[in-house]
Amino acid sequence: MKRRFQRYLLWGSHAPLSTLAGAGLLIMASSHLAFALTVVGALIWVYELTSIAAFFAQPYFPKKGKIIVLIFLSSLIGSCFLLVLWLLSPFLTMSVSYLIMLIPGYCVGSDLFRYLDIPDDSLVIQEVLMKALLEAITLGIFIVAFALIREPLGFMSLSLPGGAAGIISLVDGADGESFLPIKVLSTSAGALVLFGYGVAIFRDLRKEYLSERS
Repeated sequence: MKRRFQRYLLWGSHAPLSTLAGAGLLIMASSHLAFALTVVGALIWVYELTSIAAFFAQPYFPKKGKIIVLIFLSSLIGSCFLLVLWLLSPFLTMSVSYLIMLIPGYCVGSDLFRYLDIPDDSLVIQEVLMKALLEAITLGIFIVAFALIREPLGFMSLSLPGGAAGIISLVDGADGESFLPIKVLSTSAGALVLFGYGVAIFRDLRKEYLSERS
């Protein structure tokens, strides 16, 4: 029987809000919308190209130390993205380079490559590419959603990647004392609080979702 990917990307045990594996990337990349969108592009780039390389190179991987080879391969692909981004916008690259360096570890740590370990001649590259794309987009949606909350409320601004400085400000609000309490969302501590609320809501929704399917 032809095997299909069956893990729930949104509600499964490896979903972005199910574990703390992607918490660091989610929190740090969501401080500005411009950073979040750039990281989403890097996620898709790294996940897709790494999955293609792993699919075709699978027979040549060593039985021991395969994870090291995957990390090296994914890091090399992430470095290529940084090079392309540097040619387009050096200032933006300097701001997000440390974020993109986290992506290979998260990519290899997902369960994407576990399916390649199971012998299955019916597995096709299109299936792997779709799985990788959904993995990247699922995490990317949460990063963008957090950025759309944190940047407007924390910095009173909204930004997009582009321009000579690397960031284009669509909205640039002035600082005000009345907004001071909500500015905690712009800090890492505020992001952790927001992440905690997100995890709590996610668990309640997943519990209802799984109960409806049972």
